[in-house]
Amino acid sequence: MKHSIKRQMMTVFLGLMICLVTALFVINIRFLEPYYIGNKKTQFIEMYDALSFAASNGTLQNGGASAELIYLAEKNNISFLVEDGSGRFFTNVHDQEQLKNQLLGYLLNQAQKDSRILESADNYQITQSWSPWNQTDYIEMWGKFTDGSQFLIRSPLESIKESAAISNRFLLFIGSVLLLMGAVSVWYFSKRLTDPILELALLSEKMADLDFEAKYTSGGSDEIGELGANFNRMSEKLESTISELKGANNRLLKDIEQKEKLEEMRNEFLGNVSHELKTPIALIQGYAEGLKEGVSEDAQSREFYCDVIMDEAAKMNQMVRNLLALNQLEFGNEEIVFERFDLTGLVKGVLQSMEILAQQEGISVIFRQKEPVYVWADEFKTEQVVQNYVSNAFHHAKQEKVVEVKIGIEEGRARVTVFNTGTPIPDADIGHIWEKFYKVDKAHTREYGGNGIGLSIVKAVMESFHQKYGVNNYDNGVEFWFELDVQ
Repeated sequence: MKHSIKRQMMTVFLGLMICLVTALFVINIRFLEPYYIGNKKTQFIEMYDALSFAASNGTLQNGGASAELIYLAEKNNISFLVEDGSGRFFTNVHDQEQLKNQLLGYLLNQAQKDSRILESADNYQITQSWSPWNQTDYIEMWGKFTDGSQFLIRSPLESIKESAAISNRFLLFIGSVLLLMGAVSVWYFSKRLTDPILELALLSEKMADLDFEAKYTSGGSDEIGELGANFNRMSEKLESTISELKGANNRLLKDIEQKEKLEEMRNEFLGNVSHELKTPIALIQGYAEGLKEGVSEDAQSREFYCDVIMDEAAKMNQMVRNLLALNQLEFGNEEIVFERFDLTGLVKGVLQSMEILAQQEGISVIFRQKEPVYVWADEFKTEQVVQNYVSNAFHHAKQEKVVEVKIGIEEGRARVTVFNTGTPIPDADIGHIWEKFYKVDKAHTREYGGNGIGLSIVKAVMESFHQKYGVNNYDNGVEFWFELDVQ
């Protein structure tokens, strides 16, 4: 990244280190030599005091320069020469001639011409001069002691310059090493600092895309670690909240769909009921008015009128009962009681109850199942399904007028099939026969009093069981079926 924190940190810290090393190098070049010269002046004054004390108490005259003076001079890289006024010289060097000539030059005011005065006092003067004998700069101190002795103290500047040069080279080397070590250290610590931040940035990006599986894994007990832990908690909370929102939204959509479905079903129900009740009500009203007005005086005609009224009223009553049962099934208002019962016995009971109807219609009923078949379901509602299938088969049986009921067991399920000979259901109607009030043959359905609700009740019951059901067309008839769990 062009503006990454790691790059900025490295740039800032390396720039700061380069500036510091450069400043130290410049300061060392500019001020180290003057600092050494100032320090050397202090050493000269210390040497002056020691020599002055030795001259005043006679140490120089008695035994030459003492070991302490020689040690002090050698320690500070100082050469000294003292003339006691009687022509005797005391020094710490073997070659006295150069020092004598230099002292003589100062006494004759010849050496001061090429010298730069660094400090001047009543008894001495400190200067910086160039020696033509050995082509070297010296710091020199000359003057008189209180006893009248002449002295010259000097130290070569070459050692100071060499020390400054060595110091500068050492500083340059150390600075380069420090820069390299600093660069590595800054890179390492900036990486340790920015890697968790980059992980948090990536985590926030995934959270923005609603990906809550990603978690902060770097850990740590510092502020970034605590921030990462907060990110994880926030991710879990957001995931939970969004999940709840999605659930609430899904429930709301279902409620809206249910409301729309209810409204649609209400309109459809009202339309279908009004249509279905229109004919029987008109018949009841017409025949009742005929009876009232005495259209026919004979008893047989009046009995026929009464039979029609009773028949139409019975059809209306049956339709209302079926509608109430279907309404309870579709809206889940009726409790489903699962129990284990004998399906064979249930089918036999239904067929026995409808035996009179079969005889009236001249229908041959075949049911060969002898062994009991135990299933799990709501026995009462299963009986409704069987009754609707058998009733539907009775009313649509044609040609040979055969209705055959079978029970087969396969893969832990019992399948009940009800077959009737007759005309197959047209392909265009197959998908609609389970709808309320739908009739394939409206005239025939009206003839036997059907209202198109029976198969809708079958559909509602089987869906409440979460079981399969269906219809199969054959060349010589139609077969309806449903399945129940055996175990």
